[in-house]
Amino acid sequence: MFDNSNELSPWDRDHFFHPATYAGAHARGEMPTRVMARGDGVYITDTSGRTSLDAFAGLFCVNVGYGRQKIAEAIAKQAKELAYYHAYIGNGTEAPIRLSKMIIDRAPRGMSRVYFGLSGSDANETNIKLTWYYNNVLGRPEKKKIISRWRGYHGSSVMTGSLTGLELYHNAFDLPRAPILHTEAPYYFRRADRTVGEEQFAQECADKLEDMILAEGPDTVAAFIGEPILGAGGIVPPPTGYWKKVQSVLEKYDILLIADEVITGFGRLGTMFGSEHYGIRPDLITISKGLTSAYAPLSGVIVSDKIWQVLVQGSDQLGMIGHGWTCSAHPICAAAGIANLELIDEMGLIANARDTGAYLRAALTEVLAGRRNVGEVRGDGLMAAVEFVEDKDDRAFFDPTKKVGQQVAAALLERGVIGRALPQGDILGLAPPLCLTRGEADIIIENTASAVDSVFVN
Repeated sequence: MFDNSNELSPWDRDHFFHPATYAGAHARGEMPTRVMARGDGVYITDTSGRTSLDAFAGLFCVNVGYGRQKIAEAIAKQAKELAYYHAYIGNGTEAPIRLSKMIIDRAPRGMSRVYFGLSGSDANETNIKLTWYYNNVLGRPEKKKIISRWRGYHGSSVMTGSLTGLELYHNAFDLPRAPILHTEAPYYFRRADRTVGEEQFAQECADKLEDMILAEGPDTVAAFIGEPILGAGGIVPPPTGYWKKVQSVLEKYDILLIADEVITGFGRLGTMFGSEHYGIRPDLITISKGLTSAYAPLSGVIVSDKIWQVLVQGSDQLGMIGHGWTCSAHPICAAAGIANLELIDEMGLIANARDTGAYLRAALTEVLAGRRNVGEVRGDGLMAAVEFVEDKDDRAFFDPTKKVGQQVAAALLERGVIGRALPQGDILGLAPPLCLTRGEADIIIENTASAVDSVFVN
């Protein structure tokens, strides 16, 4: 049993249904409960007074770091002036209008409008509906299938959980649902044929995608969705040439490209958007986490001019577009977004993510070199992953029941650093706030090496 000195712990176990948690073990007190109280920069402190360096930025989301008063003050000011009004039927408030302009100014070329929701899941639900609406307006009612990738993460609702390609989000939920399909994950380290190079593997991925499209019928496939870099599925950068080859296939068969930038949007890869970083030309872009640094719940779909023109055509023919949430474009959340984007610029966080991220990955690679249980250190921007294997030479993976990745994450937490054991593999994920300094990166590096050595005998 784990002890907590205040009354919140038993209340937590008795009344709070946590997301993504071992429900029985938590309720019985067989795993720790931790109640966070305050944060400052890259550090977060719980109600027992224990402070940790958060090397995962919450859930890939606290880009500007904790305790930024500018965002808190913007939220308070908006709440005092006008806490809420809806955005239906042409109504609105000032903050989401201003934020829309800021986003389009920063977005890749060819983007036109922003639709706001509250989470990445509902944003991808919006993308699914817009994709179907788009093809109905164009008189292509059979063109509805959406291809995702195994190990991709796009949400946990019924349809976005179907887009997600991780077993955890499918098991016992009757997912995935039609018309969602899954193709090869661009995961070079786990490729079946170890003799192929990265670009050849990228071509194999593109070929498998094209084979699926031809097998299903190009007139039935509407869209392809992908994260610029796989996030929850392992922090896996695309192999060389991947996005160029995939886009060539999509263009050949008139298939829309949805770039899920919930993690990569607003600086995480050292560029404003991951699409810019990898040369992706999306029709729709999903945004959320970094939009407000999770100081308030807000998501968005950035709609290209190509899509927007068809939506206008549809609305003229069919009447108002019947899609919306009560809290779409919530003014408090949008005010947080404005302050957050201003801070990203003012603090130079995009350049810092690029430079400090490169330093973190290079130093991790060096300090973990030679350990037979470290299969790979990888990442891009301020994202890094360490994948553990039973034997590096044979690339033999551990029995999942051993939960090796979770053991390393737990050992790292004991040393005062929060990392995340990523699902469907023994992978330690690191994605600190973009304000991370080199000195703070050194703390992550030193303690990661120590945690690894405490779990493995090399």
